[in-house]
Amino acid sequence: MKNLAQLNTYFWKYRGRLFAGFILIVFGNVFSVYAPVVVRDGIDFLADALRVKETLSSTTEIPAPSTFQYLASWFTDDVPTVKLNPENYAAVVVKIGLLLAGLYLVFYVIKGVFLFYQRQALIVMSRHIEYDIKNEVYKKYQELDYSFYKRHRTGDLMNRISEDVNRVRMYVGPAVMYTLNLIVLLVMCTVVMLRIDIELTLYTLSPLPFMMVAIFYVSKTINKKTELVQQQQSKLSTIVQESISGIRVLRAFAREQSFSDTFASESDHYKKKQLELVRIDALFMPVIVILVGLSTILTVYIGAQKVMAGELSPGVIVQFVFYVNILTWPFAVVGWVTSLVQKAEASQARINEFLHTTPDIQDKADAKPFKAGVIRFDNVSYTYADSGIQALKDIDLEILQGTSLGIIGRTGSGKSTLAQLIPRMIDPTSGSITIQGEAISNLHSDSLRENIGYVPQEVFLFSDSIHNNITFGANATEEAVVKAARIADVHDNIVGFPQGYNTLLGERGINLSGGQKQRISIARAIIKNPQILLFDDCLSAVDTHTEDRIIRELRQLMKGKTSIIIAHRISTIKDADQIVYLDHGRITERGSHSELLALNGAYASLYQKQLLEEASQNQ
Repeated sequence: MKNLAQLNTYFWKYRGRLFAGFILIVFGNVFSVYAPVVVRDGIDFLADALRVKETLSSTTEIPAPSTFQYLASWFTDDVPTVKLNPENYAAVVVKIGLLLAGLYLVFYVIKGVFLFYQRQALIVMSRHIEYDIKNEVYKKYQELDYSFYKRHRTGDLMNRISEDVNRVRMYVGPAVMYTLNLIVLLVMCTVVMLRIDIELTLYTLSPLPFMMVAIFYVSKTINKKTELVQQQQSKLSTIVQESISGIRVLRAFAREQSFSDTFASESDHYKKKQLELVRIDALFMPVIVILVGLSTILTVYIGAQKVMAGELSPGVIVQFVFYVNILTWPFAVVGWVTSLVQKAEASQARINEFLHTTPDIQDKADAKPFKAGVIRFDNVSYTYADSGIQALKDIDLEILQGTSLGIIGRTGSGKSTLAQLIPRMIDPTSGSITIQGEAISNLHSDSLRENIGYVPQEVFLFSDSIHNNITFGANATEEAVVKAARIADVHDNIVGFPQGYNTLLGERGINLSGGQKQRISIARAIIKNPQILLFDDCLSAVDTHTEDRIIRELRQLMKGKTSIIIAHRISTIKDADQIVYLDHGRITERGSHSELLALNGAYASLYQKQLLEEASQNQ
């Protein structure tokens, strides 16, 4: 239960509902426990009536049922009796029987009312806790850093916030309710039974310890099987999520059948694991039924001996059998509740795994607000922890405020890694990065990122309108939206859609071309009017003519702002104030466009190659 201890804070938060539910369970079970007393009274009264019937010649008094005696004690000290004679015998017996039957029905109606309200208290409490947990999980997802999402797959994370949280809810709701009900009912029934006959009570309850031992050992296996089922379900969720997100690639490579076969194979694996769990679960009910049956046999056998010995009345046997049956359902659900607890334990362990994860990127208590200025890299290196690949090595770089920096190099040279360091998506393994002399680790991350217009290499658009995608992260007027779209050279494309800026995009902007998605992402970055513009190869999907138009518009926007442009085409960055050439994580060349050409190095070679490619395309 150590992982479930995390939920105690929620029980304390909703302690009012939990306490109310407990009180309602107590009062509801008072009527459950007293109802068999009414049945016992009916059996004993009938036995007394049959006993005197054979000698009934005149009016004879017999004790009234104990229930009536108890009710009468509220108003008088006299012990009520029932007067029988040959003329009224049948009518009185039927009348007493109907009164007891009516009283039995009233008790269970009242219990039903308490049951309704106890479910309102405890099950509604579980829904509130489910809501809180999902919000806590989602909030934690927002706090975790880039490296966490590189280690975990989307399908698995989705499964934790949905399926795992639902299983935890079953613990804080039904499992808690049925456990409280069992404890209260067992205590009440045991107390009443002990007051009647200690020996018969011990025989009646003797099978219960064996039931507890069986449940203890089987629950261990349930926990292990449940964890395996959860892991396999996460794997299935990941396969489905990836196949839906990458449906165009699947169809382009005609891999639908392959993915279907993989899914069928993993589903079959999931089914086998689930059936193994079901087989263990199936042990509970037969064990409980057998032991409850044994308890009933012992009750009847030992009780009958005591009745024949004159120690007990016949009604007591029936009363004890009723108690055995009343306890049957609570004990029958012990297996189910135990299964719920074990499943919740496994699910909460998976949730706790990242709830207790400390993000690598954290703001200090005395974090400072962002102030624009010189961006300086001092001997910065970065190594990816998962792969051990050193993406950047000893980077020394200075970007003056209001100037532009172009970064170019081969694929895998570390360009995107360098870009992620500036908004502090990742922290350098060694060295330091400062802005206006202040280490970015000392800056408040929200303040830093709010002042950066970042267009990542992998464009992501939300399943929302184009307008909302552009204004994401900024409160902007319609005029500002149109202006940003014009600068990004995507306005004409947008107004060409039937709904214009209100056009709803499919998942990840699937109904747009690659170039349109990139340009909408550029509009989203520049509409913030940030101090720093960071473009990570954001024009790779547009043609050179469109690129020229966008660059001309951006040049006006970048005046007075610090701009970092990462590109594969030299035409994108040739007008930058400073250009650096990265090779295997190191800066091998730096300077202006003309200075780098004069070096006649890797940059100049790349430039000549791209000029030849453009010339061949224009022919």
